[in-house]
Amino acid sequence: MKREACRLHLLAALLLLPIVGGACGGSGTPTLELFVGSATKPATEEVAKLFEEKYDVNLELHFGASGAMLSQMKLTGRGDIYFPGSSDFMEKAKKDGLVLPESERTVVYLIPAINVQKGNPKNIQSLEDLARPDVTFAIADPETVCVGLYAAEILDKAGLSQSIRARIATYAESCTKTAGIVALKSVDAVIGWRVFEYWAPEEIETVYLEPDQIPRIGYVPIAISKSSKQGALAQQFIDFVASDEGKAIYAKWHYLISEEEARQFAPQATLGGEWELPEGWR
Repeated sequence: MKREACRLHLLAALLLLPIVGGACGGSGTPTLELFVGSATKPATEEVAKLFEEKYDVNLELHFGASGAMLSQMKLTGRGDIYFPGSSDFMEKAKKDGLVLPESERTVVYLIPAINVQKGNPKNIQSLEDLARPDVTFAIADPETVCVGLYAAEILDKAGLSQSIRARIATYAESCTKTAGIVALKSVDAVIGWRVFEYWAPEEIETVYLEPDQIPRIGYVPIAISKSSKQGALAQQFIDFVASDEGKAIYAKWHYLISEEEARQFAPQATLGGEWELPEGWR
């Protein structure tokens, strides 16, 4: 698919319902069910399509907020793979006994940033600019969306939670919706992932945070669900995602492939882990 067509398809999908199902398997064709945080949506869709073509497998992809995907796995008892947008929700999955910890792999790394409309018409240059009366901004829901949790952590670290929270225009329900509201000019800015710019480069650009304003480098993990009856096939998909061929697709979409790449943006930041949302944010 040509890049322009991909861009238009992505923009059209940014505000759709958060779950997208893949094609059902035909007779004799195995199907894997994946619950995926939408932080990697465009690249993961491309990786999944290539895997289907190479191995004659159907992938049923559910995209949405990492917390919502975890809840669906837990409530339904279904799923072969959990692929959240950050380590925070994978840690919850392990604590809840929903994944096989020994199968966990790291796929890519993510850096939080301020995403603004193309051309930055409000000349937003810092976190403090988000408090200006002429600026509208949003974050993702920090209880269920990985990038929202990072946004809350960043505002807390900067001492801006009390002064700026009342100015948050909305709490987006997923990473795709967080990128979508700035791409569609519903707000002037969001605290999102650096990579959002590359999802819609004609609509979004990035204002980078100072390195000491970034508490944590995010990473995207993947693991086999304990409920999976297709462990070998699920492991094959994980191996493919983590292979050079799979990671090349993520790199094409400007995801960071190594910790060393990510540390260029935040040399002293903690890597991943889990951050508990303070009571005041709930």
